[in-house]
Amino acid sequence: MSAEKVKIGVIGVGHLGRWHVQQLKMIDRADLVGIFDSNPERSRQIAGEFSTREFAEVNQLLVHCDAVSIVTPTTTHFEYAKMALERGKHVFVEKPVTERIEQGETLLALEKESGLKFQVGHIERFNPAILALENTIVNPLFIESHRLANFNPRGTDVAVVLDLMIHDIDLILSFIDSPVKSIHASGVPIISATEDIANCRLEFENGCTANVTASRISTRKMRKMRFFQPNAYISVDFLDGSSDVYYLADPRDQNPGDNLAFSLGQIGDGASKKEIRYVRFEKKDINPLNYELSLFVRSILEDQPTAVTLKEAVRDLVVAEAILKNIEEHALLVKTNWRI
Repeated sequence: MSAEKVKIGVIGVGHLGRWHVQQLKMIDRADLVGIFDSNPERSRQIAGEFSTREFAEVNQLLVHCDAVSIVTPTTTHFEYAKMALERGKHVFVEKPVTERIEQGETLLALEKESGLKFQVGHIERFNPAILALENTIVNPLFIESHRLANFNPRGTDVAVVLDLMIHDIDLILSFIDSPVKSIHASGVPIISATEDIANCRLEFENGCTANVTASRISTRKMRKMRFFQPNAYISVDFLDGSSDVYYLADPRDQNPGDNLAFSLGQIGDGASKKEIRYVRFEKKDINPLNYELSLFVRSILEDQPTAVTLKEAVRDLVVAEAILKNIEEHALLVKTNWRI
C-alpha cells in the first residue's frame, strides 16, 4: 500500500471498543476516520470524546476507510468481518475470531480470494511478560495455566472457554508445535447460561501436556502460565507483566542474559555439578493493545504478514470447540449420576 497512513474505522465502541479508538488516535500511521455502534447514544458519546466522526450505518463507515477494527460481541464478528472483506477492507477483529468454525473457514476463503490483511486480537501474545521471553527457549513438557477473573456481564454471550480460555489456548498452541492428541474437559454454568468455569487437559502428540483453567466468577484475579521443561521452570505473570525463569546451568557457562541472573546454589558433584540460576525478564513501557494495532497498520502499509493470522485464530477455535464438546459430554455424564 503506497499511502503513508491507513484510514481505519472502529465498529463497536463499548468498553473495549473505546480503548481501540483511544489507541488508534495515538498511532502515527493510522488515520481514524470514524466509528459505528449499534447504540447511537454511545456512538455520539465516544465520537465527541475523541473528536471523530460517527456513522449511522456500517456501510457508510466502510466507504470512507481502508480497514476496520471490529470490537463487537462475538456473535456478530462473522457478520461484520464478512461485510468488510467483501467490500475490500482489511480487518482486525477481537478474539475469538468467530462463534463457529465454519464461519472462520468462510472468512479464510474470503481472505485468500481478496488478498486483504486479517489480524485477530489475541492480545496476550503482546503482553510484556510474553515479549520478554523472546530470547528464551520455551519447549515445555508440562504447562499449567490459570486465568481467573471477577464476574462481569460483558463476554457472557459465549462460554468462558471462548471468553477467557481462548487466550491461553492461543498461547499454548503458538508455543507447542505439535497436534493435539486428546482433550479431557469439564465446566459448569454458575450464574450464566453457559459455562462460567472450565478446566481442560490437552495432550499433544509430542508428549507435552497442558492443564488449563479459566473462571469468570473468581473472588480474585489471576492470569498465570507455568512452563516445566528439562532443566528449566518458567513462570509467566500476565497481570504483573513479568516472567520468572529458573534454570540449571554449568557453573562455568555464561549464556546471554546470565549477567542478569542470580545464583541460587549448586547441585551435584564433579562433572555433573549444576548451578541453579534465577532471572526475571520484563519489558517496560509496552501497551499491548497499541502494539498489536500498530503491527496491524504496519502489515497493511508494508505488505507484511499479520502478527496473529486468521489461520491461527481458526486453529484456536477448532481446539476451543473440541473442549466445549467434551464439556457437553461430561455434563451429560454428570446429569446421569448427580441430582441437579
